[in-house]
Amino acid sequence: MIKKKHEEVQSDLKEHNRKLQDMNSQEMLLWGYEKFDNEFAITTSFGIQSSVLLKMVSESCLQKKIKIFWIDTGYLPSETYQYAEKLINDLSLEIEVLQSELSPARMESLYGKLWETNKSSDLDKYHEIRKIKPLENGLEKHNIQCWASGVRSSQTENRNKMRFLDVIRERLSLRPLLNWTKKDIFYYMKENKLPDHPLFLKGYSTVGDWHSSSPDGSDKQGRDTRFRGVKQECGLHTNN
Repeated sequence: MIKKKHEEVQSDLKEHNRKLQDMNSQEMLLWGYEKFDNEFAITTSFGIQSSVLLKMVSESCLQKKIKIFWIDTGYLPSETYQYAEKLINDLSLEIEVLQSELSPARMESLYGKLWETNKSSDLDKYHEIRKIKPLENGLEKHNIQCWASGVRSSQTENRNKMRFLDVIRERLSLRPLLNWTKKDIFYYMKENKLPDHPLFLKGYSTVGDWHSSSPDGSDKQGRDTRFRGVKQECGLHTNN
């Protein structure tokens, strides 16, 4: 039944995107859950803006119904792990942690520190091992047909071309915050008394792994501060 719904939605993405355009973010999450039931999930990085989507799930009383996947690369800053624990406790979340089958030490022994070469191909390999494959394994394990994330169109050139709903690696990807601005995020967090990520207070507007994130500067801001400027995307939200 769920698979049939997936096929129906995928066959008419244009029409579903038109309908989603008239919904607010929380309604989009409810749409995903009502459409796909236990084969709908959301992903989180516990990054700078992650509390917004998680709060919406909590407010809809769906935190025990919707699977929440946290892709833990094993290279996150200590501040992110601390922030994650606070949000998990504050919002009563049930999180499934997705990790690579290769430990950080084993990966480095086999391939070296892939983030140090400044080669796009090495970063692609790093992201495949530590992010994309763990996510795909988790989605496959639970037969997830549609997963939601907190990407926003203003973050990168690639995301500016995204739709609310699209197909990524043969599964539907829902983006409830796609048209949100930085101001929208800021005011939502303040109105809902959500805590700031500790690194936001140190000048970071985006944060991923400790070795590939840096605070905003005069020459680089936002996603340009990630991956030493070599890339803007890790590959989770793209088909290539």
